Amino acid sequence: MGRIRFLLLFCLCYYQTASSQTMASKKISYLALGDSYTIGESVPALENFPHQTVQLLTQKGFTVQSPTIIAKTGWTTDELNDGISNAGLDKEYDFVSLLIGVNNQYRGKSKDEYAEQFAQLLKKSIRLAANNPSHVIVVSIPDWGATPFAEGRDRNKIAQEIDTFNAINKRIALTNNVHYIDITPGSREASFDETLLANDKLHPSAKEYKRWAVKVGEVIEDLIKLQEKK
Repeated sequence: MGRIRFLLLFCLCYYQTASSQTMASKKISYLALGDSYTIGESVPALENFPHQTVQLLTQKGFTVQSPTIIAKTGWTTDELNDGISNAGLDKEYDFVSLLIGVNNQYRGKSKDEYAEQFAQLLKKSIRLAANNPSHVIVVSIPDWGATPFAEGRDRNKIAQEIDTFNAINKRIALTNNVHYIDITPGSREASFDETLLANDKLHPSAKEYKRWAVKVGEVIEDLIKLQEKK
């Protein structure tokens, strides 16, 4: 009886160790699609939210490649679509994040155009995530109207339009069974906490990006652990 118990304990410990090693050694790839909020305008590259996401996962023992980022300040949905096509991506990624739309709102583009083009981008994101919707993460649009940059503008109108665009991307995200992270309420805290802003007083600071990274990292971590259990 003692020998059987010893063997059972040995097998259990071996399984747990092997599982941990598998999780820690997995080469995870991550593609981040977006605009200035994805490249981290006005902060060092390593402090944008995709890089901070990778850093947080690495600290937890996962092996994560440096993120591939396709984003540019000022991009709208159609420009991101072109950017993805021009990037000539020839591989699939374990995880893909998508954050786009603030420049559609800023330039006064229509919500119908945004809905159509966002849906196209999300389909591309799913394909790039090996056709696995659960490995795609949509991040909501921050409210730039809460920043000093919006001084003299109609902040309520900006907030309402941002909410409208976010309602669109959330509906499309949930319809396609992808993850949705709402960072917009937190972005509005910049109206009274300027530590959440970069030096340009418009884009997020590394502190704010870390809050996004924590949420994105939690989704990725949970999905990896779920895979390990299968």
